[in-house]
Amino acid sequence: MKAKDYKESLRAKSLEDLKKEEMELKEQLFKLRFKHATSHVDNPHEITVIKRNIARVKTIIREKELAALEQ
Repeated sequence: MKAKDYKESLRAKSLEDLKKEEMELKEQLFKLRFKHATSHVDNPHEITVIKRNIARVKTIIREKELAALEQ
């Protein structure tokens, strides 16, 4: 999925769903880092992709929180 499409799908989610998504991504990152430290990872670039997705989710969460404060 392209970054633009991913961001659009995230913007459609509720704040609670975004927080669940963030937790799932953090769990994936932990498992991938653990696997990378103990054995071979097929695609090490996936770690970078997950980190970027976590940052995207956090950015949208913050945007929604600020929008809620303004109202």
